[in-house]
Amino acid sequence: MNANMLRPFWLNKLKAAWEKRPIIWLSGVRRSGKTTIAKMMPDTHFLNCDLPSTARELTDPEYFLKSQQSGSIIVFDEIHRLEDPTTVLKICADEFPTLKILATGSSTLTASSKFKDTLTGRKIDIFLPPVIWPETKNEFNIKNLNLRLQRGGLPEHLLMENYTPEYYSEWIDSFFARDIQELFSVRNRSGFLNLFRLLLRRSGSTVEYSSLSQESGISRPTLSSYIEALSIANAIFLLPPFHGGGKRELIKRPKVYAFDTGFVAFENGWDTLRESEQGTLWEHLVLDSLRTTFSDERIHYWCDKTGREIDFVIKQGREAITIECKLNPDKFDTDNLQNFRTLYESGKNFVVSPHIKKPYTRNIKNLEIIFCDIDHIMLTENL
Repeated sequence: MNANMLRPFWLNKLKAAWEKRPIIWLSGVRRSGKTTIAKMMPDTHFLNCDLPSTARELTDPEYFLKSQQSGSIIVFDEIHRLEDPTTVLKICADEFPTLKILATGSSTLTASSKFKDTLTGRKIDIFLPPVIWPETKNEFNIKNLNLRLQRGGLPEHLLMENYTPEYYSEWIDSFFARDIQELFSVRNRSGFLNLFRLLLRRSGSTVEYSSLSQESGISRPTLSSYIEALSIANAIFLLPPFHGGGKRELIKRPKVYAFDTGFVAFENGWDTLRESEQGTLWEHLVLDSLRTTFSDERIHYWCDKTGREIDFVIKQGREAITIECKLNPDKFDTDNLQNFRTLYESGKNFVVSPHIKKPYTRNIKNLEIIFCDIDHIMLTENL
C-alpha cells in the first residue's frame, strides 16, 4: 500500500469510538489492513504481540502502562498472541482509563480461550471488512468496479499490478494454519477447507445444513461447528431472515456471504464476470458497507415461500428500511417491494447502484424509492 495513503473513514471511526470507551477491538481477516490502519495514527506506541520482545515488555503490564502519558494511543497488534491478554486489557480499562487502547485480531474476542472476560462495557467492537466501495473509488483511486469485484478488497492484492490467482490459495492455507487450527484445533484440514470452498461458491445463497452435510461428507454437528468457526473468524457472515409473523415468510434459514468478492470469483472460476455474477458480487460490496454503519443484529434479508425477496432489510425502530442492489437501476422491478410493503408499511426504500453519482427519488406505483450509491446510505442522517 502507498505509504502516504490514509484511510480517513476508519481513522474517524476509531476516534469516535474512543470518545465512548477506552478500548477498541478491531477485528477482520488477515491482510485486511488492521496493522496498516493502526500505524496510520500519529504518536502511537505500537506493540507487535507476535514478538517475544513484546511479551517481555508486558511481563508487568501495570509498570508498562504507568510509563505511558495520559491520552496516549497504545496498539496491541494480534493481542491474542500474549499469554494473558485479558489481564492486560482489564488493567488498561480499569486502572488507566485515560489511555486509548487499540487491540487487533483476526476473529472476535471470544474466539480464543485465553480471553476469560469479554470486557463488556469497557470496549467497542469494530469490524474491518476488505476495502469498501467508497474507499476503492476515493482513497485507492480505483474506479473500475469489475477490477474490485474480481480481485477482492484485501489491500495488498487489490493494489498489485497484475491479477495473481495463487494469492487466494496461499491465503487460504495461511488462514487455516494461523487462525482456524490455532483457535479452534480443527484436525480435519481437508474436510474443513472443502466446506469453506463450498461456501465460497455458494456465497449469497441460503444455507441448508442437511444438503451441505451430504455434499461435504461432514456430519451435521461437525458442520455446525465448522460454520461457527468460520463465522467467528470473519470468513463468512450469516445473514438472518427478516420476519414479523407473516405466515408465508421464511423465518429460519440464513444466507451465507463470504468475506471477500475476490475469493468468491476465484472459487467459482469467474475469469470474466457476466452481468449476473457482477450483480451477486455487488451485493457483497453493499453488505460490507452496511456492516460498517449498522450493527450486524439490525441487518437482514427478506424472502417469502413463493421466492419473492428483498436483498437487505435494516431494522430502524418500528420501521423496516429496504435496500435493493442493482447494477442497472432502470431494470428495477417493484413487485417484491410491493409485497413486502403490504406487511411492513413504514420505512424508506433504497435502490443501490454503483453507477449513480447523485441520489434521486422516484414514485413508482405509489412507492417512494430513493436511487443512490452506497455512500448515501452510509450517511445515516439520510435514513
